[in-house]
Parts: sequence; C-alpha cells; structure tokens
Amino acid sequence: MAPRYCVLDDALLSYRQVSSGKRCAATLPELFEAMARDDVRDFPALRPHQRHPWHAFLVQTAALALHGAGREQPFDTAGEWRAALLALTPDQPDGAAWSLVSPLDQPALMQPPVPEGTVEGWKPVATPDAVDMLVTSKNHDLKAERMRKARPEEWLLGLISLQTQEGYFGRGNYGISRMNGAYASRPGVGVVPPGNWGRRWQRDVTVLLGERETIAATEELRQNGGHGLVWLLPWDGASSLSFGSLDPFYIEICRRIRLTESGSDLIALATGSQAARIQAKERAGRTGDAWVPLVISGGKALTITRDGFDYKRMSELLFDQHKYRAPIAQKVYRSDGRQDLQVLARGVTRGEGKTEGYHERRVPISPKTARFLSSGESDIPAKLAAARIDAIGELRKLLWGALCVLLRNGDGNEASDPQKDRAGFYAKQFEHAEDARFFEDLAEAIEAEDDERSALFSRWLLACFNRAEGTLRRAFPAVPRSGIQRYRAQAAALRNLHGRARSPKFPLQQLRDLLASQSAPILTESPDVIP
Repeated sequence: MAPRYCVLDDALLSYRQVSSGKRCAATLPELFEAMARDDVRDFPALRPHQRHPWHAFLVQTAALALHGAGREQPFDTAGEWRAALLALTPDQPDGAAWSLVSPLDQPALMQPPVPEGTVEGWKPVATPDAVDMLVTSKNHDLKAERMRKARPEEWLLGLISLQTQEGYFGRGNYGISRMNGAYASRPGVGVVPPGNWGRRWQRDVTVLLGERETIAATEELRQNGGHGLVWLLPWDGASSLSFGSLDPFYIEICRRIRLTESGSDLIALATGSQAARIQAKERAGRTGDAWVPLVISGGKALTITRDGFDYKRMSELLFDQHKYRAPIAQKVYRSDGRQDLQVLARGVTRGEGKTEGYHERRVPISPKTARFLSSGESDIPAKLAAARIDAIGELRKLLWGALCVLLRNGDGNEASDPQKDRAGFYAKQFEHAEDARFFEDLAEAIEAEDDERSALFSRWLLACFNRAEGTLRRAFPAVPRSGIQRYRAQAAALRNLHGRARSPKFPLQQLRDLLASQSAPILTESPDVIP
C-alpha cells in the first residue's frame, strides 16, 4: 500500500489569506511559506480547543526542520521547506511519515508503526471528533460524533489534539508527558506580537531556536541525536521511551492509533497500551515545553482549574516570580518591541473522565509593563495587582453580606443556605465585571508615575465600591422578596453595605477614609429615596 494524504505534497490544509481574505488549500511547506509572509489570517477547520496544539505543532515542526538544516531563519520557498521536513524522516523518503495513511510497518503522521503488523481487534473510531481529546456531556456541550464525511484535514487536527494534549483516560489510555499528572492539562501561555498567525509563529520559532541549548541542559535532553518526531518509532504498547532520549523540541504521541481508508472515507482504528509512551511521570510535566508555566513549589507544570485564567491567576502568571516560572514563550524579549504586545493563555480543564471547560484569555501588555517583564523586575506591577485583588475580594465579601440582608428582607436573622448561594451568585457577577476590566485598570496604574499611583488607586477603589453598590441595587427587583417589606429590605441592605464599609473593622482603611470624607447616604424605608 502506497502512502496516501501526504501533507508534504497534497494540499490538505486550509487557511484564509490576510491579503485577499480567500480560503486557500495548501501543503505543509506551502503553509510555512505563507506563515513566513504573515499571510495567514486563520484556519477555518480549527476548533477552539485545538488552537494551541496546532500552534505548538507548527512551531516545533518548523524549529526541528530549521535546526536540522543548520538555519536560524525560516526558508523562503515551499521547496526548501519540503526538503528540510523530508530530511527529518530519512528512513521514509516516500513521505510515509508525513502521510495520514501508510503501511502498518511504517510511521504515518502522528501515528507510530505497528510492530505486530496487524490491527485486527483494534477499536474503530468513525469521526475526528471522536478521536479528539475533548470529552463533553452526552450531546449537551457538543454533539458527539457529528463530523461525518470528514476531510483529511479534520482528521489531522483531531490527531494532533489527541496526541499532544490528552491525559489519562482509564486503564490502557495513558496521557502525554507535558502535563502534571493524569487529570492535569497542557496549557499554552505566550507573548503575541502585533500581526497575524505567522508573526507569532515566526517569533516562537526564533525563541525555541535561541533557547535550545538551555532547554537541553536544564531538562537533560539530547542536544543532538534525540528523538524529535516520536511517531517515527515503532511502539508495541508495552515499552516506554526514556525522557533523556528526546530532542528538546520533541513532538510526542500518547496513543496507539492508525488511520485507514474505508471506501471513500477515512476511519481510525485504536487500541490501548500497557505503558505510557514516554517515561516521565516523576517530572510532573517539567519537560521544557515552551508554553507551560512551572509552579516553583514542587517544580511541576501548571494545571488549569475550572476558574481558567481569571484575573487572579493571570496576575500571578505575569508578575509573581516566587510562585511561577514563566515559560520561554511568555518572556518578553528585546526583539518583541514594546508596543501592542499581548499575553495569550489557552487550555482545557480536564477532570476524571470529563472536560471542565476550554479557557482562553488575552491580556494587553502596556509599554511599561513590557519593560518590567523583559527586565525580570516585576515587583512594582505585582504589588499594584495584589492591592487590587485584595480590594476586590474584600468588596465581594462586603457585597455578599449586604445581599444576604436583602434576601432576608432586612430582618437581621442569618440567611439560609439557599439564600447564601443566591447572594453568592450576585456577588460573583460583581467579581466577573471587575475581572473583565482588571488589566485595563492595572495598566493605567503601571503606566502612571510613582507619585500619581496612590491617588489613582483611591479613585479606582471608590469607583469599585460604587460598582459593588450598583450590583446590589440591580438585585433589588430580581431577588425573591416579600412585597410588603420590599423597601425595608432595600434600605437595610444599603445600610449594611455602607455601615460595614465605614466600620473600623473593615480592612480597607483607604476606602474607609474616602467614604468618611463624603456625606453619609440617607437610607430610609421610603420608596421615594430607593431607586
């Protein structure tokens, strides 16, 4: 059987051009040529949770090819890219290792050779979304196995998602090495320069090549002669590769799977394994991955929780050098400039036999913030962020207490558990609103001069308190209430909010002082003064 669907020669990949907006079909070398021109706007077939695995695959593949060719800059033509990619697989000069379908004794793209020579008894998987790592509630989050009559490109994207970001999924289904534990995840955090897909791709390829020796030395990987394309090696499902045998830019696989043709369609055949493909459990995800932050305590890879990349987590990732070590793609280099930079964070939260959400966040990086990050001196933005995080937390608790009073119709008794949960729902709305504007407000503080920051924080703090009060007032018509006690409940809730904020026991002294300088609000049970 001759190899079929080769990404080096067949235009299987689709992208939209920046210059014309047209949808184009391309080989992988042609795509790299377009990326080098920064003429790729997006990939129409790409699903949101596949964005980081696809970006990482394109970056690592290009970096391996350029390193193998002894180059530091992208090639100019698709022909040069094709030659460099084919040189990575010298034992498959026919392109079998870059084909979706190839003989079982040969590697196929993201699929290891089958030393048994047969796939008899392997489980058929009919669609790319069933191959993919994404686990959803049955036909609720996304419809299951809906990608019938799928194109080869969709199979490739599903394979890359599975093989480079899947975790443990029951006996015989082991996960990747680039995550901390069985039910963890592979996040992707990095700087995005101004431009399109190709500009970020070029930037990260350059970063990888520049940091290659450091990655190899730090993680004890092979500078030369290591396994880069792990799918090239036969796998019987019982053996594991030692971590030290790998190339610093290695692209891994974690499952035994092969694509084959069924009539005019593709179908996957999969089977379990007795061991993980790479023996790296003790490393807890510390693999030199260019986009994975490390938790300094324990030296393990970041795991995304169901909160995703909220303002607290993103502040820590950006500024807390005592808690997290930034991956090389997240560092700001002089070549990045200082204008229009962003930090992009992506990842899927995994659980035991389930997926708990896809998370993606972009944080604009102001010029002064970029200077702090590039110098490694982030104490000032870290302190500014921590003060705002503490204030939001205190105001959320303050608001929650006032909401409980509202829900109790102002009678002063302790709220029931359902009422506390209801109050938490509205308090969370306040926090979500602050989360959405957090980094814009923080950037204003970072860009300000030192002697301006205290006054700026005072204005922000007072505005934040007013927004908390606004959340309370918006809850007036929405919460369950006794009609005859409606205005009593509203007045009592407002008195609780303002009274506790002015109390000597309230931790935010700066806010207490600001409120003390204002006239006390008139809070009665009259409907005329309660909006």
